Formats: sequence, C-alpha cells, structure tokens
Amino acid sequence: MRARVLEEQVRVEARRFYDGGALPDGDSPEVPPAPGHAPRIVLERHAEQEIEVFSMERRLAYLDRHLGELLVPAARGFRTDLTSVPALFTWLVPKTGAHLPAALLHDGLVGGEDGASYVSTEGHRLSRVEADRVFRDAMADTGTGVVRRWIVWSAVTLATIFVGSGTARTAWGRWALRAGVGATLLLIVHLGYSATADLFDRSWPLAWQVPWMGDRSWWVEVAGGLAAAIVVPLVLCAAWGRFWPAGAIGGVMLAVLLHVTVGLAVITLGYQAVEWVARRAPWAARLLLVGVVTVALATFAWLVGS
Repeated sequence: MRARVLEEQVRVEARRFYDGGALPDGDSPEVPPAPGHAPRIVLERHAEQEIEVFSMERRLAYLDRHLGELLVPAARGFRTDLTSVPALFTWLVPKTGAHLPAALLHDGLVGGEDGASYVSTEGHRLSRVEADRVFRDAMADTGTGVVRRWIVWSAVTLATIFVGSGTARTAWGRWALRAGVGATLLLIVHLGYSATADLFDRSWPLAWQVPWMGDRSWWVEVAGGLAAAIVVPLVLCAAWGRFWPAGAIGGVMLAVLLHVTVGLAVITLGYQAVEWVARRAPWAARLLLVGVVTVALATFAWLVGS
C-alpha cells in the first residue's frame, strides 16, 4: 500500500481511540477490543540497562481512516519510552500529554521484534512510512495542535528515512535519499555557523561568506539570518523527494532553533558534568560550588562598583 505522505488535514475524531482489551497471559484468556469504550492506558515501569521504559498492561485500539483497526502492542514483551524525544527538545514536545495515546500507538506499530512489520487486524502490512502517517493522524484525534503534530511527524520521518522501510523501492534509492537528506542538514548547520561568524564579525575556520549577511547593522543581519533560515530549507527540501514536507518543516526548525539547541546542549552537558563530579567526588563538587559563588560575588561587586 502506497504511504500517504501529504494529505489534507483530518477532522478530529477522538472516538477513534478505544479500549483494545488485553493479550492472553498464562491462564488468563485474551480480552477482546471494546469499541465505544474509552481507551485504558495502563503502564508498568521497568528499568532496563539504566533506561526507563514501560510495558502496556492493556492494549490500545485505534480505528485508522485507511487501514481499519490497529491494536498495540501486538505481542507481550513490548517496551516503550513513551514519546521518543531527546531531552533537549522536551520543552517543545513533552514525553507525555494529550499526544501520549498516539505516541504509544506509533511505538507499537514500528517496534516489532527483529524489525518485523506490523500487520493490522484486516491484514494490512505497515511500513514505517505508513506508521508515521498513522501517528500524525492519531495525534490529530487526540487534540494535538496542528503545528506540534507536523513537527513531530517530520522528526519521526527523518528517523524513518535513515533506519526505516518503505522510503524507496530499491536499496540504491534509499541510500540516495539518505545522502541527499544528510547533505541538506549538514549544509543548513554550516550556513548557520557561517552566518553566526558574520554576525559577530569573526573569521571562523571553514566559514563561508553568505550573501544575506554582509556588512550591515546588527539588526538587519539578524533579520537576514532569520529570513535565510526559512528560505534556504524551503529550497533544499527538494532533495527529500516525496518527503519534502518533512524536509521543509525539519529544515526550518533546525535553522531557526540552531542557536537555542547549541545553548541548551552546552547547559545540559554542564549539568551532566556537575552531576558526574558530585556522584564520584562530593568534595570536588563542594569546592566547585564555592568557587563559582565566589567568582559570581566578585564579578557582581566589581560591576556594581565600577
């Protein structure tokens, strides 16, 4: 079945999610799905290799507009990390929330053992591309905002391009797509790096002269950089082929949030470094704290008194 990458906005229908019953467990028989009954999300927490994951004690059912009934998990032993989002971006897409049922559904569709494709109740075999489309529609049915669900869909589509199935008919086509997508992302990052060097009037290694910056007032250069962060990804998304909507959205998000992401990454790494020191050498952590406070007080006093 050909995956539907870009379609008109779906109409929100919350009742498409319903109780999926339960898988058989030992002497307990299977509990069939119950259309018309609200979904029951029952999770059990597990710590596997110091990673927090959850199992689903009840199945989740979703009536897809094109594939009919989807039941997850398909087998016992399924694990989910809820919404798979890097810690740096949980301010934009939290791990849980209104979109949680859709996130659990998506994990169940793509998390088959040994990479096996999910097969729906009606016998449809889903590729990851189709699972991503289901995820986007399901987020709409949970009331997730339009902007957030398209951002999330773009992120999972990027993952699918590099590790999933259904992106191209041949292996050569898949690798060509990956090369094109990877090149556009690297180019966007490098252009952002070059524009930042120009903004601060610095000659950084490998930085290019970008025409939208130039020797202008700082606010004009900032405006030019923001405009380029929108226009350039919209041009480069052509390299994403039929996934161009994900390329446009993801590229713009990467370009616009590049500096925010770098800042958050630095803060996160600093925090993790302090935690590492505090666990292994508490005395060093206390010494570091005293040093930071002393420097802060001295700097504050100097600035106020000058």
